[in-house]
Amino acid sequence: MRVRITEYLEIDLDKEMWLCQRCGKELTDAGESYKRGCKVRERDSREIHRPLIENSMYTFSPDPDYCRIIEFYCPRCGTMIENEYLPPGHPITEDIQLDIQKLKAKYKGE
Repeated sequence: MRVRITEYLEIDLDKEMWLCQRCGKELTDAGESYKRGCKVRERDSREIHRPLIENSMYTFSPDPDYCRIIEFYCPRCGTMIENEYLPPGHPITEDIQLDIQKLKAKYKGE
């Protein structure tokens, strides 16, 4: 049985696996962070948030010395599952921790 967790993530309660909601690709074990099963791309903040004022000290764009942007993609279909804005050197966050047994009890009556 599949349960939708986010816009692009599902969990398969029978296999206890994270899945891409778009293509059904198994990403990783549901006891781990789904991000371990994703393709990861680090982006330059100036590439995404173009400076509003050129050649100025204040550009309204995140400074890459203080902000890095990490994107997580499904390895099969390429759907962007998540992104994070983190300070350089900060570890990737583990943002979802599920109680799989309680989900099984709720959806399957176990």
